[in-house]
Amino acid sequence: MTEQPSRRLLLVHAHPDDESINNGATMAAYAAGGARVTLVTCTLGELGEVIPPELRHLTGTALGEYRLRELTAAMRELGVADFRQLGGPGRYRDSGMMGLADNDDPACFWQADVDEAAAHLVEVILEVRPQVLITYDDHGGYGHPDHIQAHRVAMRAAELAAEAGWEIPKIYWNRVPRSVAEAAFARLADDLPDLPYSKAAVIDDVPGVVSDEQITAAIDGTAHAAAKAAAMRAHGTQIEVAEPYFALSNEQAQPLFATEYYQLVRGAAGEPRETDLFAGIEFAGVEEAS
Repeated sequence: MTEQPSRRLLLVHAHPDDESINNGATMAAYAAGGARVTLVTCTLGELGEVIPPELRHLTGTALGEYRLRELTAAMRELGVADFRQLGGPGRYRDSGMMGLADNDDPACFWQADVDEAAAHLVEVILEVRPQVLITYDDHGGYGHPDHIQAHRVAMRAAELAAEAGWEIPKIYWNRVPRSVAEAAFARLADDLPDLPYSKAAVIDDVPGVVSDEQITAAIDGTAHAAAKAAAMRAHGTQIEVAEPYFALSNEQAQPLFATEYYQLVRGAAGEPRETDLFAGIEFAGVEEAS
């Protein structure tokens, strides 16, 4: 018998780097506080656009293997020991951006049977027994097929796990309040001349921006901002970091958020605007896992 930490957080993401951009500060904060943080990544991002010229020879499986090493380095920066690939490394391939021929690849995640993919995640849920699950909204934050599929798989797995004996008390979707995004982009406009980027992104490039009223939780990760930036920097094929900003392969600057925001979609909120994703959950102390 092994003992589990009393607080257990599960995150489901589409590609390596999504976790650090969206939840790096949250993951670092909870890991530092003694919670068990488990990350499940659904693909290895084999179709990602590579930023450094010296690494642009990496494509397909070779790029996926390299990005798995980047993910390992990023998790080390965040203090997260438990990170996995859905169904094992390479089980589901990157689907590419919406509307591309890559979406039709039978091996890609977009073409996966949702219940079959969810069954792999159910195995993780029944092992870890998380009280909190974080994933994307039904649009995947910005419409990428792998993000949409990750949402579908995560939500279906939560249903199947409940039928199998473990109901996740609280499920959150990644969000950014519009007022916060607007303020950050206003600062970016002032700072842009001093940054290594020639152009700024726009708010619509940020996944999950919604009205402030939809935000139910805010995790202040200021103390872990450096860890988040280091984790993002570890994903060097995909991200260029110039704190407190970063750019993807389009070379357009956008804010690096140290406070991360969520919308509770299942479960009861512990307070009107939560500052702890575990708020309202009753703990019986440290539990045992068989």
